[in-house]
Amino acid sequence: MRYAGLAIAFVSAWCFAFSGPMAKYLIVAGLAPVEAVWARMAGAGLLLLAVLVVARPKALRISRSRLPFFAMYAVVAVAGVQALYFVAITRLPVGIALLLEFMAPVMVVVWVRFVRKVRLARAAFVGAVVAVAGLGIVVEAWQGLRLDAIGLLLGLAAGACCAGYFLMSDSFGDDVDPLGLIAWGMLGAAVVLLPFARPWNIPWEAFTVSATPSGGVTLPVAGAYLWMVLIATVTAYILGVNAVRRLSAAVGATVASLEVIGGAVVAWALLGETLGVFQILGGLLVLSGALLAQTASARPGAVAQAEPEPVAVAR
Repeated sequence: MRYAGLAIAFVSAWCFAFSGPMAKYLIVAGLAPVEAVWARMAGAGLLLLAVLVVARPKALRISRSRLPFFAMYAVVAVAGVQALYFVAITRLPVGIALLLEFMAPVMVVVWVRFVRKVRLARAAFVGAVVAVAGLGIVVEAWQGLRLDAIGLLLGLAAGACCAGYFLMSDSFGDDVDPLGLIAWGMLGAAVVLLPFARPWNIPWEAFTVSATPSGGVTLPVAGAYLWMVLIATVTAYILGVNAVRRLSAAVGATVASLEVIGGAVVAWALLGETLGVFQILGGLLVLSGALLAQTASARPGAVAQAEPEPVAVAR
């Protein structure tokens, strides 16, 4: 059971890794970042809704008392994370944007300790300091800001929304089906983003052409979009939900961190994006610190509130 869970989580992380690179093809073809987010959420949400209507209709039931939670999940955990991340990758390499998003576990540790007043192991704070130091190396703070400042803020904001997902994930029980939550969350996010994306103005003809990011490989835009919806969204989320039921939060977070490596590899292979020595070194420190912080908060004896669900990072 454990090895099966590890395998599922591993595949899920690599499926998520295609999210940013595939989105860049849509953006290069002429879609604005928010339009690409809307197309992804609407397509994936409708597909998952159709599957659940046929295979698992009970998963779609929402009690009236849970409506505010579902709404917040759609706004913060889906729309916020996706929109901010997709805008960030227009100003930053995919790997850097993912590293910023993976500051979320550290943000959760800080929130749990200073807002919820939950005592955590010292290792949790050591991990947070290591992650922040790693982030300083990534942006080469000693030479001023070497990365786009707005992109940096957008990436951190995506991480904050992702942390919001983590914090919300420990507030629902067996009365909420994870698959139903994901489906309604995606559709809800599409509704929230409707006035910003204005799909009636999306250049739909872009899906009929091929796109070539600067220094990247040429791909059909429709193919990139279908891969993003089917693999990087629906398949990734379904596998992730199944993995988290088989693994502890600490182990799941460790495997989920492979998305950063996978995203950088896919971006290198398809987009020609590379990371410098300082970005690689700082990235390893960010991941190490985030995992140390999250693992420390998930050890036996730690308060349950400090343990976030790791599976839906990214996105």
